[in-house]
This record gives sequence, C-alpha cells and structure tokens, in this order.
Amino acid sequence: MDEKRIDREGVTLYSRADGAEDPAAPTLVFANSLGTDLTLWDQLLPLLPRGLRFIRWDKRGHGQSDVPPAPYHMGTLVTDAAAVCDAWDVRDGVFVGLSIGGLIAQGLAVKRPDVMRAVVLSNTGAKIGTPQLWDDRIAAIRKGGLEAMADGVMERWFSRPFRESPQVRPWRDLLVSTPVEGYLGCCAAISGTDFWSTTASLRLPALGIAGSEDGATPPDLVRETVDLIPGSRFELIRGAGHLPCVEAPEEYARILTDFLRGIGEV
Repeated sequence: MDEKRIDREGVTLYSRADGAEDPAAPTLVFANSLGTDLTLWDQLLPLLPRGLRFIRWDKRGHGQSDVPPAPYHMGTLVTDAAAVCDAWDVRDGVFVGLSIGGLIAQGLAVKRPDVMRAVVLSNTGAKIGTPQLWDDRIAAIRKGGLEAMADGVMERWFSRPFRESPQVRPWRDLLVSTPVEGYLGCCAAISGTDFWSTTASLRLPALGIAGSEDGATPPDLVRETVDLIPGSRFELIRGAGHLPCVEAPEEYARILTDFLRGIGEV
C-alpha cells in the first residue's frame, strides 16, 4: 500500500494505491459514494485477480481529504479525479464509480479519455434525483444534521436483512461521521448534474451494475444510463441495495472480473 496527498488549488485529497506496484500494471480506479470513504471497497479488492493496481481516493469533504465550504460543483469533482489519476500516472485505466462516483466517472470519460479505457457505472445514473429533492435534503441536514436522516439513508442503501444485522452499524457510523459541509457540498454537485446527452456521446467498453433493492438509484435508472453507451453490458445483483460491493462482494467481484476478462484487462 502506498499513499499520496494531492494538492488541488489549496485542497488536499487523500489517495492510496494497493495491489501491483508497477505503474504499468492494469489499473482500476475506484470512486465511492456520497457519505462513504475509500474503505467502501475494502471487501472487494482481495476478491479481484492478482496483478492489478488499485487506486482509490477520498472525495473532497470526505474521509481524510480536506473539507472546503459547500457547495461543490461536479466539474470540480471531475477535475479532482483527473488530478488523482495524473498523480498516480494512470493511463488507459478502468474506472469504477458508484453513485456520485459514477457521475464523476461519466464526466471524466468525456473530459479525459486518455486516463480511461473502460468504465463501470455502479448504482448510479446520468442524472440522480431532482434539484428540489437535493434542496430539501440540504435544508433538512442544515437543520437537523446527518444523524436525523441516517436511518432513512440506510433504508435506501441496504436490503432489509442487511439493515437488521450488526453489519449495518459501521456504515451508519461512517455516514454520520461525514463532515456536514462535505456531504452538503457533494449534494449540491449531484443536484446540478445532468449527463444524459454527454454520456450518450461516449464510445468505450461499459458495464452497469445495479442492486435489486437499491432505493437511491433503482435498477431501471442504471440500465437506462448504461444503455446510452453502445455495446454496454448490464448486470443486476439480486437482494442487494445501493452498495452491492458491501452486501454482495463475491458476486460484485465475479461480475467485475468477467468484464475485465472480456476487455482483455486480465
């Protein structure tokens, strides 16, 4: 494991590399969801083929990265992702983005095709929610904090059996510990993003992954988004919610590995 703290115009982004140490090794870049950090992928990485290099980072406002004042813009988050890729010399990588990470992936594929040869759009959409939905959520968090809405988020994130197990506690704790400014900053970025037309212009190998119990980005939204890209694949993980890499890491790893084999990455 190697770590880098990347300066982006006065904002420090925490990032790390795992797996193969050779920068020329096939590289996967992971972008996590709102209210989580790079540990979202901890259960998945050991299940993937050896010989791959894995790059992860904490979005601004999350994890060990700096927390500038809200609001943030999607263009800024995409440029952050590009800076992470450049810092780790990523070229022709496979970008795996979940939820807001999937929005970042779509933006980066347009902005910097040199760093991405294939994309995995997991539990995401070309547009997520409506400005009114996000405005209401921002106002509610400003008033009551993240604790007041945590149970509702868990309902959207996880299937009922997972929510009723002790496994849910670390993820609820992680959400509640997210800096409010960081959470709200990213809410604003999602609110202002509509990638329907730009994602339809992409021409690269693409995989969509959805969870049947996802209350945040339902399977139909994921399918409609990935269908914008000619030749794309779509996979549904039954019984899992918004974070299938947490609820069903073995199946997630199998689907991702099959995709990597299909594009000659492993």
